Amino acid sequence: MTYGELYEYGKRALAKAGVAEAALDARLLLEYICRTDRNELIVHADRARSDIEEQFYRTVIEKRAARIPLQHITGEQEFMGLSFRVNEHTLIPRQDTEILVEEAMRHLGDGMRILDMCTGSGCILLSLLRYSNECEGIGIDISEDALNVARENAGRLQLDARFLEGDLFAPLERLDVEAVLGGRRDLLFDMIVSNPPYIETGVIDTLMPEVRGHEPIGALDGGADGLSFYRRITAQAPAYLRGGAYLFFEIGCGQAQAVTALMQEAGFVQVAVLKDYAGLDRVVSGRKAV
Repeated sequence: MTYGELYEYGKRALAKAGVAEAALDARLLLEYICRTDRNELIVHADRARSDIEEQFYRTVIEKRAARIPLQHITGEQEFMGLSFRVNEHTLIPRQDTEILVEEAMRHLGDGMRILDMCTGSGCILLSLLRYSNECEGIGIDISEDALNVARENAGRLQLDARFLEGDLFAPLERLDVEAVLGGRRDLLFDMIVSNPPYIETGVIDTLMPEVRGHEPIGALDGGADGLSFYRRITAQAPAYLRGGAYLFFEIGCGQAQAVTALMQEAGFVQVAVLKDYAGLDRVVSGRKAV
């Protein structure tokens, strides 16, 4: 089959399976298998591909038609201009989360200490470390499988970050601070960032098949009202923040008012809500009073 014929096959198969962006995914998978770029379809659509390439392409199209996420097939996702390894143990980094990173970067200074709660693939923490100077970072997640992905990403990006397994702040209580954090004796951070689980438990079964069937439920389920992790993190965060330090949350649609109230009740000041490019509330931030 030619390059163009393979693309048409993939596009039809994915459209029949109900994949929302069938044409885009068919092209991206074709580029992945044939190791080409988007210009190949325009310039060399009539070029024959090998039998091996056709066989592999049919295989990945079948996987995508079964609603396995594109990123789980390719094993990668771009985020903040960087390539991150992903699999079934981590949430797939999304463009909406870049709003959280960009807002945190506005307040990030050289040499700061960053804590990323519910780190998953490590994309938030590693992006902040990549685009700053001499910052230190710790990422915490309850899933050791997710942390293995984060550690791999840190190695791929040649970034020095520490990843700890445990339930929210619990791993910090048994941390050898001097050994881990550059000899500094205190365990206070200049910034805490978090994209915690925030989907209401009862809503998870209504999510897209790619999400509910293939992304880790533990990284999605935020409890009955979706606010369970916000409550716990907000209540405990002040003990780990310097005076004037920031707490940044990514939030789900409709959660801005509730998360804002939680932060204000915990004593945070200058609490603000930031919208994403679609005009939806996406980030809530606040400072610990000095």
